[in-house]
Amino acid sequence: MFEAINWPEDMTPSRCPIHFTNELEVEASPGTIWSLLTDPRAWPGFYPGVEHVRLLDGHDTFRPGTRFETSLAGQDVLASVQEFEPTTRIAWGGGPKASTASRAYHAWIITPTASGTHLWTEETMRGPLWVELAKPAPDIFWRTHETLLQDLARAAVARERA
Repeated sequence: MFEAINWPEDMTPSRCPIHFTNELEVEASPGTIWSLLTDPRAWPGFYPGVEHVRLLDGHDTFRPGTRFETSLAGQDVLASVQEFEPTTRIAWGGGPKASTASRAYHAWIITPTASGTHLWTEETMRGPLWVELAKPAPDIFWRTHETLLQDLARAAVARERA
């Protein structure tokens, strides 16, 4: 169906205590999905908990290697774009500023379908901060990404109808 994620060696699913996948069929084009994922101004409209995204390299959209700051899972996060294949895949890796021992890698695979797009997102997380946040509700990150996919789908459909 699609190529494997290009995991950094220390972030492969077998080496991370937190690993989850989410997927959804969306009645919007891959280009529309891509335009939302690569536009930091759009993130607060569909990404749970994101109030801002600040690109650190003078870009106005995500590009290969773009470094950025945002707030995810209640944490100020510093990350960079690790994979970038226009309209088909994007991934970023980084971690919370409060815990440099904690890291995450979040990949998206965008596949055209007869009725729109199949979205697949996969994330691995390691380090004490993420593990502590997951203890009270082990599926919290998976559930948050389910909401993320639903909200992204709604934003994409709305963008195409506008």
